[in-house]
Amino acid sequence: MTTAPGSAAPAAEAGRLQRAWAALQQVLDPEVPALSVCDLGIVRDVREDGAMLEVVLTPTYSGCPATEVIERAVLDAIDAAGLGPARVTLQRAPAWTTDWISEEGRRKLREYGIAPPAATRETGTATIRVLPRTPVPCPRCGSNRTERLSAFGSTACKALYRCLDCREPFEHFKPI
Repeated sequence: MTTAPGSAAPAAEAGRLQRAWAALQQVLDPEVPALSVCDLGIVRDVREDGAMLEVVLTPTYSGCPATEVIERAVLDAIDAAGLGPARVTLQRAPAWTTDWISEEGRRKLREYGIAPPAATRETGTATIRVLPRTPVPCPRCGSNRTERLSAFGSTACKALYRCLDCREPFEHFKPI
């Protein structure tokens, strides 16, 4: 049975699944420790499979070097919460997208000093990504007067920018 936070389910099962979601909210992404794996949107589902708890993860990209670390942290969090036995299943399709980052996650990125990815716009049949040709606002002062210094920051999913007003460098989480 699949249950997301707030969904209806039998009381005992709902309690276990809700506790699992709460435990996973505490698992920080190793590359952006301001975000939980839930904020990042890589936890796709938590479900019961008999006595086994299954956590479904979609890595940010198939070669992400943090995937194994995240899997271990997820299992450790479930175990520490007394919710095991558990396993992680990797689901690579549909591919992860920055659209899955929660609004809370976007707020946390800004507070951490990383510009969140650009928003997307629905056109009825397709999603058009607003690419970084539009200004990337500085997460520190909010200015739109910024420039890209490098297509890559500390990880492949981020670019390095500088604010022309406050002069501070910052990373921008690229839209994927």
